[in-house]
Amino acid sequence: MKTNPLAPTRRSLLKTTAGLGATAGAALLGASASAQTTYSSAGVPIFGLPSITVPIVGGTQSFPVRRIYCIGRNYRAHAIEMGSNPDREPPFFFQKPTDAIQYVAPNTVADHKYPTLTKNYHYEVELVAALNKGGRDIPIEKALDLVYGYALGLDMTRRDLQRAMGDEKKPWEIGKSFDQSAPIGPIHPVSSFGHIGKAAIWLKVNGTTKQNADLGLMIWSVAEQISKLSQAFELFPGDIIYSGTPENVGPVVRGDVIDCHIDSLPNLSVKIV
Repeated sequence: MKTNPLAPTRRSLLKTTAGLGATAGAALLGASASAQTTYSSAGVPIFGLPSITVPIVGGTQSFPVRRIYCIGRNYRAHAIEMGSNPDREPPFFFQKPTDAIQYVAPNTVADHKYPTLTKNYHYEVELVAALNKGGRDIPIEKALDLVYGYALGLDMTRRDLQRAMGDEKKPWEIGKSFDQSAPIGPIHPVSSFGHIGKAAIWLKVNGTTKQNADLGLMIWSVAEQISKLSQAFELFPGDIIYSGTPENVGPVVRGDVIDCHIDSLPNLSVKIV
């Protein structure tokens, strides 16, 4: 029987993984072995992908991000300003790719690139919940057991693209799910800092307050968001949830400095460049 001279051998695979380094190589071997076990005709991946992680406060560990969920229009006044009826309409969610994460360390002002294609770039400050447990159909009373910790985040939005796609009845992913569209601060473990309930949340641009509300004004609490999400998706450790933004979202331009705050969390600051 003739053999395919282009087919990878284990020796060639080992050379490939060695060139990628120990960590990436091990991941690549594991992924290819698993794939070949399930799909006998599957090819061998030619590169490994870096994991996306967020530092955890209080040590050297980091939180690996599996999937980013975001809830839309979760504050009544914001829902109204976006043209929606906020009276407990069913919650809706969208996703961002994990590599939309831009980690911003406390006590720094990180450069944040003004994205392409937009002329109306908006800020949205949000509480982020990070999960270390998963499941389906999670009851509300057990939902907070899934939360490992909390962080401060920004859901940056190309508003003109989002609105244009919505007007055309097309998916508006291009307005939400782009590079660096999910700045985030470090994760504060519940085991050390507790759960965050009612707390002030605000955002300033160049020192002027733009958003100013309380987390207690969320239409759907973090527990309710987790419960509702688990009806549509099986949740897993590593999932994070951006829990919605208050009213008065608005545009920024190059040179603007955004400063965000939630009580008990360090501020998050970025400069638009």
